[in-house]
Amino acid sequence: MRRNDRPRSHTKLALSLGAAAMFALAATFAAEAEAQTGGESLSNLEERVEPLRPGVTESQVLAELAAHNEERKAALHDYAVLRTYQVVDLKGKVHAEKLGRMEFLSPDKKTFTVTSESGSGLVRNMALNPLIKSEIEAAAGKEHHDSAISADNYSLNLLGEQQVGPYRCFVAEARPKRQDKYLFEGKLWIDADDYPVVRIEGHPAKKLSFWIQRADFVRQYQKIDKFWLPQKDQTLVQVRLYGKKVLTIEHQDYVVNAGQSKDARAIVPEAAIALTSSR
Repeated sequence: MRRNDRPRSHTKLALSLGAAAMFALAATFAAEAEAQTGGESLSNLEERVEPLRPGVTESQVLAELAAHNEERKAALHDYAVLRTYQVVDLKGKVHAEKLGRMEFLSPDKKTFTVTSESGSGLVRNMALNPLIKSEIEAAAGKEHHDSAISADNYSLNLLGEQQVGPYRCFVAEARPKRQDKYLFEGKLWIDADDYPVVRIEGHPAKKLSFWIQRADFVRQYQKIDKFWLPQKDQTLVQVRLYGKKVLTIEHQDYVVNAGQSKDARAIVPEAAIALTSSR
């Protein structure tokens, strides 16, 4: 590559990562109301898929998912979480990193405070910063994309049941009902007891841009009290003429509904909260 072509190539990479990150955020954003890879594939599940229990239907699962999501959404008053954003290559080299604290206040306010950042300023400014800004604006209703996992947007094909950590889940193939870059095609894992989304794997239902040849993502959720909130996002992006890069987002040390009641239980020790807030 000629030296004077490098800035242009870095710009294309940053823009492509930004577009892929926006998709990963939008495709799973509605599920959030529920309240480094070293290889070419994202993390896979090892447990085998077992037969589906009798009497379970796709329409029933979607209806239960929607109903339980509304209950959890109504009960979620606020949360704070430590976020780590990274862009890495397949050898594990970190090209850009941003750490900070995301705070949510129901119904529509999110704020992000940066605690540290490093690596390529171009990638941070053109990929990570727009991703964070888009999430904040989407929460406020400034950007609306109907990406909910609902009967309006998807049809499900139940494949069976599978263990995801401690959770027994229905496994379903998710088929988007329209070609929309904010929808995905892939698989869902839905907890069989209280119907949250536990895991999502997929790729955009529509090509994101000329420069992105493929974008595959995995989002894993974790249970915090009665809420299911993001634990880790991984998006593997194949950029034309530039190869493969991985965007990861780690979500750690949640504190949920602390603003609603002084007796709310913090998920991390008080000393840890004091340490992070003093950075």
